[in-house]
Parts: sequence; C-alpha cells; structure tokens
Amino acid sequence: MSTQKPVRRNTTPKIRNMKGGDPIVSLTSYHAHTAAIVDRYADFILVGDSLGMVMHGMETTVGVPLDLMIMHGKAVVRGTQKALIVVDMPFGTYEESPNMAFRNAAKIMKETGCGAVKLEGGARMAETIHFLTERGIPVMAHIGLTPQSSHVMGGFKTQGRDEATWDAHIADAKAVAEAGAFAMVVEGVVEPLAAKITKLVDIPTIGIGASAECDGQILVLEDMLGLNATPPKFVKVYGDLANQIEASVKAYAEEVKDRSFPTEDQVYR
Repeated sequence: MSTQKPVRRNTTPKIRNMKGGDPIVSLTSYHAHTAAIVDRYADFILVGDSLGMVMHGMETTVGVPLDLMIMHGKAVVRGTQKALIVVDMPFGTYEESPNMAFRNAAKIMKETGCGAVKLEGGARMAETIHFLTERGIPVMAHIGLTPQSSHVMGGFKTQGRDEATWDAHIADAKAVAEAGAFAMVVEGVVEPLAAKITKLVDIPTIGIGASAECDGQILVLEDMLGLNATPPKFVKVYGDLANQIEASVKAYAEEVKDRSFPTEDQVYR
C-alpha cells in the first residue's frame, strides 16, 4: 500500500489567508506543459485572457471568446496538481447583468474544473461579485489598469499618476473587497497608490506593474521568459527563450537540409 499523501490544491480561503504573510507567487499559463512547471512554484495560476494576444496574435483581449478560455482552462487544470487555477471571464460575458455573469462563470467552473474566476472592474462590478460569491463562485477582482477597458482608457496607461484620481481607485478596491472577492489584481498603478490600497483592504492584492508592497505578484509567463519582443517596461525578463528557440529551429533546419537529421535507427531504439 502506498503511503504517499495525495496532493491537495490550494483553495481560495488559503489564498485569502495569505494576506499580510508570505508573498503570493503567481504566473499566467495557457497550456498543460508550462502549467506543470509553474505548478511547482506558484500559489495560484491565472489562465488570463491575455492568451488572446500571447497565443493567438490578437491586438487586445477584447476579442477573446468564452469557449477559448474554457479550452485553455481545461488544459491548465489537467497539467497541474497544487496551484489554485483561476480563469479570466472574457469581455462581454459578465458586464450585462449578475445573472449573465453567473451563467458564464458556472460554465467556466463546470467545464474546466478551475477553483475561481476573475473579472475586471471595481465598484461598478461589486453587485455582480456579491451575486456570484453568494452562489458559490469564488471571484478574484481586477482593478487599476483593466485591459478589457483599454479602448475607453485610451490604451494601456499607468493609473494614478494624478493623485486626484486616487480616491476612485481606493473606492474600487474597497468595493470589491466588501462585495466578497477573495483577492484582487492591481495592475498598472503607481507604487504609492498600490501600497496604500494594500494597507487599506483586508484581502490580498496581487500586483502587476504596481508595488512590491502588494501581497503578491503576477506576470505573463511568456513576457518573463523572453518570448515577447516588446514586453511591458515593468517586466523583468528572466529568460531568453525567443533566441533559444530560434537557434534550435535554425539547427534543425540546417540538419534537414544537409541530410544529417537522425535516422529511424537512431531515433527508435
């Protein structure tokens, strides 16, 4: 009989209880094999709608359909054992009404097996967040720079440069926390404002291009691995995969052309 204990996934209460404790580690992932690697180190993994831009060449996240999120969500869940898996709700699947949001969030959770969903918006989404959490759907909020609203914001611009706007961002943070979100992503917010929000709310803040004082951090995996030729300025690039992949493809192509590619006898042993 095996004495090995089964691996238990992180839960939303566990992530919430990390507020003010050890920093929360997170990355995005969109496929099973990278998720399996990230799973060893991350407290939660976000299947972000950024996959539209990263994986499918879209200019923004606005065009990402629900079924695409579900497909990638399934892959990430299958590739992991430990991390909490959070799946983004794409644009147009939750804004119209709480009822609409519930139907689509339930579909995501039932079909992917994920542990939570994430949606963008502050005070305006508080009613929806409350509606979902009251009905058993854990919600991670997303405030500050919200990519799905980039057309309204005039692009991907740092938020809070004008201190006169701070009250609105703080109100957003308080509203989603009070509505029942278990954590919130704080994106593209000036450092002092992100640090202040972190101190004012009782749920974890997950920074991306915000403050090191947030309760955790998240990056897009492909950005930090060097697969994006033009990553956001705030991203520290930890790898050089684009050049490594190109060198490998070049070596393969050269071997094929000079007929030095491994033979069947060399490959199948």
